Amino acid sequence: QVQLVESGGGLVQPGGSLRLSCTASGISFRFNVLGWYRQAPGEQRELVAVISRGGITKYADSAKGRFTISRDNVKHTVYLQMSSLKPEDTAVYFCNAGPGSTDYPGPDWGQGTQVTVSS
Repeated sequence: QVQLVESGGGLVQPGGSLRLSCTASGISFRFNVLGWYRQAPGEQRELVAVISRGGITKYADSAKGRFTISRDNVKHTVYLQMSSLKPEDTAVYFCNAGPGSTDYPGPDWGQGTQVTVSS
């Protein structure tokens, strides 16, 4: 079992920045890949960015150039630095953990943190 605890969401104006954090605990190999997905009202959950334990990253096109994913393997924490935020980035952001692939979500999810971009 993996537990994922997220923090850092909130309300920000368009063009602003936020940093999300997610700390994992449990069986280590089950969070070899950590990532962020988001879900807006009425929409499907979608990839934002993922990162492997070795630092290989994958981003959604909407995140490229604006968001940066990173991780601290000692603290078992993944970060999502978001900048130049747009209203369309408004969603619940979920931390995700999996044992191996960056091509699809892993089995473990955090509770989600709300990000609202609005003036």
